[in-house]
Amino acid sequence: MATLIAHADISPVEDAEVLRKACKGWGTDEKAIINILGHRNAAQRKQIREAYEQLYEEDLIKRLESELSGDFEKAVYRWILDPADRDGVMANVAIKKSETDYRVIIEISCIHSSEELLGVRRAYQNRYKRSLEEDVAAHTTGDLRKLLVALVSAYRYQGDEVNARLADAEADILHKAIKDNSFNNDEVIRILSTRSKAQLNATFNRYRDDHKTSISKDFLGELGNDFQKALHATVRSISDPHKYYAKLLRDGIKRFGTDEDSVTRAIVTRAEKDLYQIKELYYKKNSVSLDDAVAKETHGDYKSLLLTLLGNEGY
Repeated sequence: MATLIAHADISPVEDAEVLRKACKGWGTDEKAIINILGHRNAAQRKQIREAYEQLYEEDLIKRLESELSGDFEKAVYRWILDPADRDGVMANVAIKKSETDYRVIIEISCIHSSEELLGVRRAYQNRYKRSLEEDVAAHTTGDLRKLLVALVSAYRYQGDEVNARLADAEADILHKAIKDNSFNNDEVIRILSTRSKAQLNATFNRYRDDHKTSISKDFLGELGNDFQKALHATVRSISDPHKYYAKLLRDGIKRFGTDEDSVTRAIVTRAEKDLYQIKELYYKKNSVSLDDAVAKETHGDYKSLLLTLLGNEGY
């Protein structure tokens, strides 16, 4: 369930005019920008961008980039883009970091549906004139490269059918690889990157039943390297996306000052989908509401936008 409170019966032309006024003259009216964009869904935001360009022969995104700054600018930029294009941009930023942020690639590959992932790959290619797969391959090495390229290239079956015998067999394959410390076994990558989510969850459940522990914990071990951490993130994002995002938000908030990107990413990408359930789980796990945590650790227009997307403007 979404947290975005999108207003119905809006006029894209009127919204474009308000945004134009907010960006003209001395200073920028950030509150007006939040009041408009923070209450528009993806289809409405696209209509506003198109109306703005028709009215003023100017790209609204570029105008906002020039007017805004800091974490607020990054959040507005990610929010106003079409979802598939936004994910492509976030993937590119993650890939180009000195150490690739594999979590972003895993989220896009494993939490999205097959059609959504395909849309991101198309948007990426359209924007950067290269494929997402080739850029992931070019900026990673070794076992991590094998895993991420396999995940981002996947087109999983989306149905609910499960083969119980196959789940038993592949749970055994995964257990043997973990027992032998053979985390980079080709079979591990094959299973995680090709099986449907329903089939994988059956396999993970069989593993837990047989070994009285979760496979994600066993992948990580006591001193997990980056590849093991990536395997851990892959399993968590497939098995329980809400729990994955609740932990991503908790860790990002604990590290504020260095990891606003994770908090922005989680809120911006899930506000139109399932952020309500993520908020509920966050409270259950941390005994503090996500709204309160964000309000405490952020400030200014950045804080106002995040709280608006969280469905709470009472701060």
